[in-house]
Amino acid sequence: QVQLIESGGGLVQAGGSLRLSCVASGRTLSRYNVAWFRQAPGKEREFVSAISNGDGNTLYSEAVKGRFTISRDNAKNTVYLQMNGLKLEDTGVYYCAADPAMLAIMIVKDTRSGDLEVWGQGTPVTVSA
Repeated sequence: QVQLIESGGGLVQAGGSLRLSCVASGRTLSRYNVAWFRQAPGKEREFVSAISNGDGNTLYSEAVKGRFTISRDNAKNTVYLQMNGLKLEDTGVYYCAADPAMLAIMIVKDTRSGDLEVWGQGTPVTVSA
C-alpha cells in the first residue's frame, strides 16, 4: 500500500508563499488521484484541491482558486501544492490523500465524510499578520 508524507509547511507572513510536497512510497503514485485537505483549529476538515491520475485535471475550492496551484511529478512520485498570496484563514494542518477513484475524493469533498484509501500525517501551515 502507498504511504504519503507531506512536507513544506511552516510559518509565513500574510501575502507570502509556501510549496507543500506530498511524497509517496511503497507504490507508484501515478495510479492515484491525489487531493489536499486542510483543518484549521476548531474547524472541520475541508477540501483544498485535487489532481486526477490520468490527464491531470485539477480542481480547487473557491477559497483558494487563483492563489493555489496543484501539480504532480509522477517520475518523483510527488504531488505539490504551491500556495501564493497566503491569508490568515489559510492557517491549518494540510493533509494529502490519495485514492484510485476520483469519485471517492468528490464524495469526501462534498459531504465532508467518508474516507480515502490513504492519508498523510499532515504538515502545519501558520500564516501570521
